[in-house]
Amino acid sequence: MKKNYLLTPGPTPLPPEVCEALARPIIHHRTPQFQAILKEVGEGLQYIFQTKNDVFILTSSGTGAMEAAVVNLLSSGDTAITVEGGKFGERWTELCKAYGINAKVLKVEWGKAVDPKEIEKLLKQDPTIKAVFVTACETSTGVDNNIKAIAEVIKPTKAVLVVDAISALASVDLKTDEWGLDMVVSGSQKGMMLPPGLGFISISEKAYKLIEVSRSPRYYLDLRLAKKAWAKTDTPFTPAISVIIALKAALDIIKQQGLENIFARHKKMADATRKAMLALGLELFAPSAASEGVTAVKVPQGIDGEKLVKTMRDTHGVTIAGGQAELKGKVFRIAHMGYINEFDIILGISCLEKVLYQMGHKFELGKGIKAAEEVFLK
Repeated sequence: MKKNYLLTPGPTPLPPEVCEALARPIIHHRTPQFQAILKEVGEGLQYIFQTKNDVFILTSSGTGAMEAAVVNLLSSGDTAITVEGGKFGERWTELCKAYGINAKVLKVEWGKAVDPKEIEKLLKQDPTIKAVFVTACETSTGVDNNIKAIAEVIKPTKAVLVVDAISALASVDLKTDEWGLDMVVSGSQKGMMLPPGLGFISISEKAYKLIEVSRSPRYYLDLRLAKKAWAKTDTPFTPAISVIIALKAALDIIKQQGLENIFARHKKMADATRKAMLALGLELFAPSAASEGVTAVKVPQGIDGEKLVKTMRDTHGVTIAGGQAELKGKVFRIAHMGYINEFDIILGISCLEKVLYQMGHKFELGKGIKAAEEVFLK
């Protein structure tokens, strides 16, 4: 009898309280009952984003929130920096090009974090740059960029900082107001412990000034409409009602646990996962800038990386993520964010050990589990 376990960096497992909320009978969205829920989740999102600014909810994936950021801030012909250190950094460039925006691409070696001084250099070379698009947690490589340091070099300029926090929100510490992040976008299916379907976006006053003068055509993703509706505790278009009701349940869990405790738990699970990988003779893909939300590991020589992931999933019911784009078959990724605990990690390592051993990788069975447990026992 096979059970299924999810250790991917999105979607992540759903808590029972969230599943229960999703199963409730639907209600109408233009009612005082739903407005009360919207008000509560709005306040909860401000807590998660660590901001006093409004956080708008979009019925979209995280990519929808990314597109909303681009189309609302800039006009065709404007110039922006896009930081490409992985698959999702490349998405910022693709979105800018789709709307005729001149993207100055700052390429970063996959597995490395961007150097904030490189961004500073580009800003000094071209004062017409209006925005810098960067990824907080590059899910494809398991890298966390130093968003605080990046914000410090952008703050004195006219440019706004836009952060993709789709994998970072509620997974790693991200102080929107304290660090001066102008626009933070995220999605529901990772650290927020929800199904896909909601995009989130916070906007500073500096960013909103650009929104007001942008000439880009927009309708469904027009954040001016979102702001107008939110002032009445409403949404401009039909929202994902059931997912927003489930969002309230997820926010209740997060607030009850406390952000600092959640970040500490994620860090401990990340440490345990990495110690286990090293104990198995494996090499981390991003050892110098590893994310506390997801660990990327190099597939050992002689092992079929795609078969490894497929066997764990289809034979044993343990789903981890493979590599993307140029990393396809070369790395695998294990998530430790959201509704994942230490015993999920132990189970995942156990399955990985079994499959690796069967595929011919040489190591002492149980060594990875032992290394992880030693971290958890501290």
